[in-house]
Amino acid sequence: MAQQGKVWLITGVSSGLGREIAKAALAHGDTVAGTLRSEAQLADFRALAPDRAHAYRLDVTDLAAIPRVVREVTHELARIDVLVNNAGYGQMGLIEELSEAEIRRQFETNLFGLLELVRAVLPGMRTQKTGHIVNISSIAGSSGIPCFGIYCASKFAVEGLSESLAGEVAPFGIKVTIVEPGGFRTEFSGTSIGKAKRVMAEYADSPAGKVREMFAGYHGQEPGDPAKAAQAILRVVDIAHPPLRLVLGLDALTMLRQRMASVTKDYDDWAELSASTNY
Repeated sequence: MAQQGKVWLITGVSSGLGREIAKAALAHGDTVAGTLRSEAQLADFRALAPDRAHAYRLDVTDLAAIPRVVREVTHELARIDVLVNNAGYGQMGLIEELSEAEIRRQFETNLFGLLELVRAVLPGMRTQKTGHIVNISSIAGSSGIPCFGIYCASKFAVEGLSESLAGEVAPFGIKVTIVEPGGFRTEFSGTSIGKAKRVMAEYADSPAGKVREMFAGYHGQEPGDPAKAAQAILRVVDIAHPPLRLVLGLDALTMLRQRMASVTKDYDDWAELSASTNY
């Protein structure tokens, strides 16, 4: 059936940032198709707005299920105007510590699920010649953080994919925004965080070990308000020329500015050697 306002497809709406984005879009008068991993969570989400909150069961690591869910949403709601790839988690652990299974699960959730959702919505968005894809990245998508190397790798991949995607789909009227949050008071650093099953004592006094120690007391102390983050995302979705990158949080803005200054310094300091490699 046709819907008034925008139709959003948001992954991971059971709690945290995904839930707040859904609530903000519903309050704005839009329609939201939200995905959740548990059957028991579906009714709770639909109760947010019985005629405009539509719940679908989906684990984004089940790649075969993604096209089916996108077809169901499109059949029920006629179109998808905004895709928010929010589902994901952080895997904490040193690169040497993590098992192959832990590494693969991180990429399957944060990258491959996101990629399949993008690929599934693109035919419809190209046909309607409009759409907005919002990929939730992180400050870890632009700045490597010790003890989060595999998480950073998955988010760096999201950033590269999204930037390339933006250039590919712009001729069809489709916009892409990469969201780079800092620390927000969600379950990211609480029940959602993945912790390495093997912890190496050799790193205890290293910078990576100190990050692990600091992170142990971080949950509930994050500076960011997820409801305000949701309003910021709603704002960029509603404007004609949204940014490719949206940084959320003063902590993220400070860290990413420092990182860019460091990168620029390396480029400038080694410019002569860089240029010397041409014929």
